[in-house]
Amino acid sequence: MKSKLNLDQKVVDSARAHAAHIARDMQDFIERHTTVSTERTILRFLGIDGVDDVDNPLPNVVVDQIKEAGGLPTGVAYWIGNAMVQTGKNPQEIAEEVGAGKLEITKLPTCTQEEAKQAIMPIVHETLKKIKAQTAKREELIGRLGEGREPYKYVIVATGNIYEDVLQAQAAARQGADIIAVIRTTAQSLLDYVPFGATTEGFGGTYATQENFRIMRKALDEVGEEIGRYIRLCNYSSGMCMPEIAAMGALERLDVMLNDAIYGILFRDINMQRTIVDQFMSRVIIGYCGIIFNSGEDNYLTTDDAYEAGHTVTSSQFINEAFALLANIKEEQMGLGHAFEMDPSIEDGFLYELAQATLTREVFPKARLKYMPPTKFMTGNIFKGHVQDALFNLIAVWTNQSLQLLGMLTEAIHTPHMHDRYLSIENAEYVFNNARHLGDEIEFKEGGIIQSRAQDVIKKADALLAEIEEEGLFSTIEKGKFGGVKRPKDGGHGLEGVSIKGDNYFNPFIPMMLGGEI
Repeated sequence: MKSKLNLDQKVVDSARAHAAHIARDMQDFIERHTTVSTERTILRFLGIDGVDDVDNPLPNVVVDQIKEAGGLPTGVAYWIGNAMVQTGKNPQEIAEEVGAGKLEITKLPTCTQEEAKQAIMPIVHETLKKIKAQTAKREELIGRLGEGREPYKYVIVATGNIYEDVLQAQAAARQGADIIAVIRTTAQSLLDYVPFGATTEGFGGTYATQENFRIMRKALDEVGEEIGRYIRLCNYSSGMCMPEIAAMGALERLDVMLNDAIYGILFRDINMQRTIVDQFMSRVIIGYCGIIFNSGEDNYLTTDDAYEAGHTVTSSQFINEAFALLANIKEEQMGLGHAFEMDPSIEDGFLYELAQATLTREVFPKARLKYMPPTKFMTGNIFKGHVQDALFNLIAVWTNQSLQLLGMLTEAIHTPHMHDRYLSIENAEYVFNNARHLGDEIEFKEGGIIQSRAQDVIKKADALLAEIEEEGLFSTIEKGKFGGVKRPKDGGHGLEGVSIKGDNYFNPFIPMMLGGEI
């Protein structure tokens, strides 16, 4: 693809090489550590679900018992396999006995690691078979029903009640939406457990639970058959339970998941060591089952200035790409994020936005780019807001964005009503149709504002990535070079859930999902 921005390919290659070195350095740390949430993910994949008599999720109950006994470095896969050998029970039965206080799993006689592996491998294969069946079902439905054209029209529901969410999601699909994102209830990202069952109470969103995923997936499949178009479902694989929610998404056929290597550190104050380890397991799952992940670079521009900090967005995109490649994620599954967040009072701000969006598309030509709407400078003036959203939609179709989270004219006033969503979808359809091939027709002025801005951003991104490679990612985050937010390496939520792996540790799912054997 010929560069309309006249980018220096050597600078792009240099930035990508720096990011690859940063990710590989972090991968060495990841390989030496596990976390309670990663271990709970293994339990969920082994079929453990449900709660004890006081509503503690059984994956938490089992992992907490193993951790308190000092057994986490060995990994839960061994302890469950050993318990199967010693008791003849399946993982769910074992977990229920632990939950009832009838079994201390680390006090059983012990078998060899190989015997434990042999005990659990039939369940591992069965789980992978279920996930692949869901992936095949997605492909079958898209092949039979078809789906909307990119940019996908991507809207949110956020009532707090999964059953009300269903009504709003089906209405949005009938109105023309291609992706429905069920916004997660406020602060769920800081819960170190996944709630169980269907939920009807949430503030600013709805709890992410496996049953809620199942309910919404069924509802979108039903409306998809009705309207003759596959509707994609999005939720959040982030926070303290990042890999667990990815596992639930794989099992219930989610199509898109918010999932970032750095977002939780900066914007939720989750310990960086915990997040970096958890993102790997979550992304291996996402890569395996064909989910598109959305990264969260758009959030940098809510805490930093879009003009001054555009290069930090690009730098983070390179890092997210590098982490994703290590997890065997295809470029077409990388929903690298950015946002239309330039101060509208800046002269030529539209040109700067166009430069950033074009840069992102040229640097990541195969990625399913996620473009986020104006929020920071939405004022409650719905007429001006609708114009801002129209300009955002124009850049999206001009630069071939992939996942377009539609802006709402009522942003800064309230959670969208159904008619707000309808107006946003109508706005996008009008602009997308009328400007569908605009990008094919227009080239940029040599040395003009757009080219100069993009070239400046990529050079600054390359320089920042070189600094990060030299200092290390943890140190860079401590110094606040992303989003203007500083976080300490040993601070934040969840550090106590990080453990160094022992010599005999094994996780059967990561190597299998990466295409190897354990």
